[in-house]
Amino acid sequence: MSNRNNILIIDDDSDLSFVITDMLEGYGYNVTSAESAAEGFDLLSERSWDLILLDINLPDSTGFEVCRELRRVSNVPVIFASARTGENDRISGFDIGGDDYLPKPYSMAELLSRIKALLRRAYGSETESRKVTFGDVTVDLTARTVAKNGSPVPLTLREFDLLAYLCEHPNTAVQKNKLLSEVWGAFSTVEPSTLTVHIRWLREKLEEDPASPKYIKTVYKVGYILEVSE
Repeated sequence: MSNRNNILIIDDDSDLSFVITDMLEGYGYNVTSAESAAEGFDLLSERSWDLILLDINLPDSTGFEVCRELRRVSNVPVIFASARTGENDRISGFDIGGDDYLPKPYSMAELLSRIKALLRRAYGSETESRKVTFGDVTVDLTARTVAKNGSPVPLTLREFDLLAYLCEHPNTAVQKNKLLSEVWGAFSTVEPSTLTVHIRWLREKLEEDPASPKYIKTVYKVGYILEVSE
């Protein structure tokens, strides 16, 4: 199983969400559900997610509105799952930024297949070992491990997620707001100073000279870049 397995369900049908959660957890996914747009936004602000399963008809909004707001700050894959099967609804779902549209009722086997395909398309093969090396540091994105000179380097969950995002976008200046959104959650209210502190901690653990970093560098007025030799 890939480490890309954190799924958020936003659907007011609690019985269906329970069945989906039970099925997906049996395949090793971590699943959390929300029954309203407001609850969904709260969960989206608390952490990052790898895939959203989103109903259209919600008690306090619509899935279209949730996706529209989400797309302002995140490219996390979204599957619309709805009893609204008209062509206009499907077109609207894709136009707003949805990645797939699954009409209700659907089988659990089809849902699982769609989820696997979308995660594979978005993040790469589930079985492929993805490693990034810079200097004497090796980051295994699949196993979620870091080694320096062959010795394990313990990182917190957030530190690893931050490093992993930089590793997935090597030699690219990433804006601070993008890092906050992708690592802390799409609607997180975390202060930029929190990001600065986590970058400092990573440098202290991985750089030979944290005061003059060779790999995790600051890009003035933009954010940060992980410089990796091609």
